[in-house]
Amino acid sequence: MGFGDKDRGRRLSAIFETLLQRLLDEALAVYGDSLTSLVVFGSVGRGTPTADSDIDILVVAKDLPSGRMPRVRQFDEVERRLDPDLAAAKAEGLSTRLSPLFRTESEMSLGGLIFLDMVDDARVLLDRNAFFETFINGLRAKLARMKSIRVRRAGAWHWVLKPDLKPGEVFEI
Repeated sequence: MGFGDKDRGRRLSAIFETLLQRLLDEALAVYGDSLTSLVVFGSVGRGTPTADSDIDILVVAKDLPSGRMPRVRQFDEVERRLDPDLAAAKAEGLSTRLSPLFRTESEMSLGGLIFLDMVDDARVLLDRNAFFETFINGLRAKLARMKSIRVRRAGAWHWVLKPDLKPGEVFEI
């Protein structure tokens, strides 16, 4: 069953809202006080998901295991707890999966181009001590200083980070 008309669109939004609330609940249960920020980005963060949109998630925690695979294994507990909710969503015609990105608080200072996707389109589910808000506002300020612009082309967005870039000039985000 696809989602095409307004009623189905509202139902799609309601299903995603339920999944996001459950995601927050289970992330808090698994990570506890270590969880600093939980941020949804991409189409779900923008509020423009389709029936097959992934739920792109940034998990920021004080402590995380070293390496991607141990972090994925830790997050598997969140997914396991959400399995019944994801199955119920699938029965309603929603084919989604969780797509997490993991960072410790200290790793956030390393930045990364993925954060450009969150400048305008992030939805914060949890943000203790305004950690993510402070980070993303700092990135916005850097982009403003460089006069960066976000451009839509062929149905996709990209950034022109430094429109006045001179040959040989080096810059940092």
